Formats: sequence, C-alpha cells, structure tokens
Amino acid sequence: MLRLRHFALCPFSRSIRLVLQELNLAHELVAEGADAAVPGAQGLALPADLPLLELEEGGVVAGAYAISEYLDELVGRGVIDARGPRPFPGSGEDRAEARRLVDWFHRRLDREVTQQLLAAKAWPRLLSSAPAGAPSSAALRAAHAKLRQHLDYVGYLADTRRWLAGDAPSFADLAAAAHLSVLDYLSEVPWEGAPSAKVWYARVKSRPAFRPLLADRLSALPPPAHYADLDF
Repeated sequence: MLRLRHFALCPFSRSIRLVLQELNLAHELVAEGADAAVPGAQGLALPADLPLLELEEGGVVAGAYAISEYLDELVGRGVIDARGPRPFPGSGEDRAEARRLVDWFHRRLDREVTQQLLAAKAWPRLLSSAPAGAPSSAALRAAHAKLRQHLDYVGYLADTRRWLAGDAPSFADLAAAAHLSVLDYLSEVPWEGAPSAKVWYARVKSRPAFRPLLADRLSALPPPAHYADLDF
C-alpha cells in the first residue's frame, strides 16, 4: 500500500491527500510533526520537504509537484485503475494551463500568504522550539492584502470557466483548495468579500475527497466552527 508522510496543515501535503482520494487509491497516512512541515527547516533530516509518497515496491517520490506528475503519468499509461479524474486532464494546452495554476498556488500563494500566516498563527503553537523571524505587522498586512488579490483571481477563474483550469477538475483546483483550506482552518479567509471564490470552494469542499481534510483537528490549534460546515 502507498504511504504518504504528511502534516495536517501542510498545504502541499493536503493537495496530495486530495488527489489520492480523488483517484480512490488505497493509501496510509503517516503523520509527521509540525517541524517537518516548515519548508527547508529540517535540512537533510528528510530527503525533501513534505509530502513524501512511499511506494509499495520501495522508493519514495518527494514533493507535491513530483507526486502529482507521477500519479498522472501512471493514470495516463493505465498502470493504475483510477476511478476519479486525471490530475492533469484534457489537451496539451489544458494540461499546461493546469500546471501553470498549480505553480501559481503552490509557489506564489504559498510564499505571499500561506507561509506568512502559518508563521504567525500556527508555528508558535505547534513547533517544538520557538520559530525564528515571525512576520512583522507590516508583513501580515501585506499577506492579507495579497490574499484578497488571490481570492479575486480564483473568483475570476471560477466565473469564466467550469473549473479553475478549464472544463474538467484538475490538480490546479486541488492545489488552490489545499491552500485555502489551511487558511480557512486558521480563520483567515474573508469569504464575505469573495463570493465567486466562495462558491467555487464550496463545490470542491463538498466533494467526497475533501472529507478527511475537514476531519483534521490539532488539539493545540483547533479550527473555527465553520471550517467543516459545507454551508459556510
């Protein structure tokens, strides 16, 4: 059985948990500590930043980008009998657009918003030692402003396409939802100002693949009441 080493509030781990659920692939979750979820924090203590997918035949595929491409290739070649949508479906242009958006959310949204707010609200409660260099108030104001811009972009994509990358759900939707679910766990998403993004997120949140994420609870950092509510 596949084994995924992850951390509950790691957005990259969450995106792979979602794609494994969407493909209906049997897997075991192996929880790592919060220290392993800070990108680069453990240096060579892990072979790469989370998530890590341990294969049945041995070996490890490391990182959300590599894992998503690995699974998409196996589905495309018919090596695995997936019951859900391919992570990168459609034409070459469709697949390129999905990859562009994955990079947008996993790189840009993560850098500008997700890691800033995790550093401010999660790591002080969850890390085994005090985090260095907590974001300044100016950095947090900038992160909140950037979050509103990203929500506007998600809303624009959702208004002009059936799914973020095109006509079919893709890993781009899962990557975006993974970050927004972490931020929603931290009660940081101003949904009232982002109606189109909220409607799109509600669609993704209502998919069966999302249920395990909505059950996540960290005793030192519980989510807000609306986190698991499908009618939020």
